[in-house]
Amino acid sequence: MRETTRTPVVPRGQAAYVHRSVTTSQSTVAPIHYTRRTVEQPRKRSVRPAIALLQTVVQAVAQPVAQRLKKPSRKKLALLLPGHNEELIIATTIKSAIAAGQDKRDIFVVDDNSNDQTRAIAISLLGKHNVLSVERSGKALAVKKAIKQFNIERDYQWLHVADADSVFSSDYFRVYSSKLDHEKYAVAVGFVQSMRGNWISTYRALTYTFSQHFNRRIQAKLGMISVFPGPITCFRTDLLSKLDFEAQTLTEDFDITLQVHRQKLGDILFIPKAINYTQDPQTLEDFCKQTQRWQRGFFQGVKKYRIGLSNQRIDISLGFQMLQTAFFMAQVLILLPLVIWLTHDFMYIPVAITVDFILNSIIALWASVAIRRWNMLGALPYFYFLRWLEIGIYLWSAFEILVLHRFQEEIKGWGTEGRRYALNSAALQDIA
Repeated sequence: MRETTRTPVVPRGQAAYVHRSVTTSQSTVAPIHYTRRTVEQPRKRSVRPAIALLQTVVQAVAQPVAQRLKKPSRKKLALLLPGHNEELIIATTIKSAIAAGQDKRDIFVVDDNSNDQTRAIAISLLGKHNVLSVERSGKALAVKKAIKQFNIERDYQWLHVADADSVFSSDYFRVYSSKLDHEKYAVAVGFVQSMRGNWISTYRALTYTFSQHFNRRIQAKLGMISVFPGPITCFRTDLLSKLDFEAQTLTEDFDITLQVHRQKLGDILFIPKAINYTQDPQTLEDFCKQTQRWQRGFFQGVKKYRIGLSNQRIDISLGFQMLQTAFFMAQVLILLPLVIWLTHDFMYIPVAITVDFILNSIIALWASVAIRRWNMLGALPYFYFLRWLEIGIYLWSAFEILVLHRFQEEIKGWGTEGRRYALNSAALQDIA
């Protein structure tokens, strides 16, 4: 006997009656019973999982965007003025910054343990919430403390650090702010110029004008600016945490310059139309002290960051500067004496002096026109004296740092003690 089952073809989901019968060897017996069974057809694919996945992706992308939109945007630029005993000029500095386009709510002062009226003057102009007093720290560490206290990184895109003896040109911050692009640049520098003063100020004005209009423009094009001067430098705030403001060197601005280059933090912008006027020494003694501090700090940086042993552009820039001085010294102290010895003709001395004087006269005349100070030619009689004095300090500083290994201890000085002086209308006539 054999049982058979037949299932008819019917639409999906409808009931069908299955015919079951029993077959023997002789005949087929009538159906015994019928069983109700639902016939399943192949199902279509659901789009619900795809929709759910798409919703998850959209939510993941939209949520952080929405959070950023809700988050208050940061202000563009903060100005920080670190200072020590700046009562003679701090008011002029703050007022010039406001006149140049900087909102006073975005100006901050860090007073490094002054024993004069620096703090009181700053509070009278900015309010106590924008002034911080710290124990004697030195400029670099004082700046670091102020960045934290005033939440600069959180609230601003850029931080401009300037010396408290700075006087800003009338449109300084309007020009500066219009050029800043945090998508393209890591650091920006303006143009530093000497205030009108005595013969030392005139000499400095001449050297500043030439070095920035020529050397710095070339360095900026090649991406290898060799120093970020203290009065005119602006940093993108997201880079501040990567910079060591406690570097143990005499020139913190040069040390930070080398940090930016060594870490490859980004491009540097030069803004020549943003002019900042700074005080210069008024005595020869102070001139020598300042120059000595600069040159010692320079060679500290050269030694610390092993300048010349890498193929970065900053090595090329600084290497070229040092070669310029070496070449000049070789011409004067080796080549010229050698020519005289070989030819027995001492007339090469007045010829060399005349050629050099003509070249310097052309530079001085051009500088007078460029900055509209017609006394640049008057600096030529003492130009040679100050230039050779600077070269001597340069060579001695190199010997101190690289050979004698001096000035390795912790440094917290400012190098400005006793150098500030009250400004008169003559000093400020270029700024109006």
